[in-house]
Amino acid sequence: MAGVHRDAALPKFHRRTLTGDADREAPPLNRDAPAFGRKAVLYATCYGNYNNPEIGRAARAVLARNGVETKILHPTCCGMPQFEQGDIGAVAGKARIAADALLPWIDKGYDIIALMPSCALMLKFEWPLILPEDPAVARLGQATSDIAQYIVDIARNEGIADGLSPLDGGVTVHLACHARAQNMGAKAVQMMRLIPGSDIKIIERCSGHGGSWGVMKDNFETALKIGRPAMRQAIKNASKYVVSECPLAGMHLAQGIEGLADSGATPQIPSHPILLFARAYGIAV
Repeated sequence: MAGVHRDAALPKFHRRTLTGDADREAPPLNRDAPAFGRKAVLYATCYGNYNNPEIGRAARAVLARNGVETKILHPTCCGMPQFEQGDIGAVAGKARIAADALLPWIDKGYDIIALMPSCALMLKFEWPLILPEDPAVARLGQATSDIAQYIVDIARNEGIADGLSPLDGGVTVHLACHARAQNMGAKAVQMMRLIPGSDIKIIERCSGHGGSWGVMKDNFETALKIGRPAMRQAIKNASKYVVSECPLAGMHLAQGIEGLADSGATPQIPSHPILLFARAYGIAV
């Protein structure tokens, strides 16, 4: 009915949202961490709030281990789905709503962290381009970081908190297109290399997913074809884990890898690098 291909992997909906659990799940702050004193609002994003809240829980726990006080907010969607369809007016409306909700937190000294690369791209670059005369949108963009970018910034400035242990296998990191478009460097790779003894390999090719495009009936087979070079590289790398900065890209890669790999050779594919980083801290989410 919706034009979605019957074989396309789709994200699940979680009744327990990230924002709904935020107040009762605040992890204790590590006051001995070098970065203690930092404060950040996690912009939950639609996917992080409704489809995979464990990403936000892992991010919040890692930040707490590093002394960062966090709040979780989701004033509205970033508008990427409307942006893909050319509805610029709708995107501008969402940008104004989010800026009005988040600017008071920036005034209180909080940084803004977007959990998904597509949403970070919208806040940092697309919204200011759509509303170039809006100072609130400009300030929000300047205050926003991707989650991996923020962790790396802590490591480079104050220093990362002790307690990271090696993972039980190598990791292949897929650099998502919307992360690369932020012109910030390979922050997910840099973050994962903070883990002692890390064996990190990189994939810098499109997964083929393309947001909602790749799950549609007319596009799904083409999306798999586009992603096959990345899928084959993931299999060739033979890492225990394959992880993408974009959870939807990761799902798409997982589906293609399963179809290409020999029986028993499929890697584990967590939904986001921050989950592996939390695991290296011994944090269960």
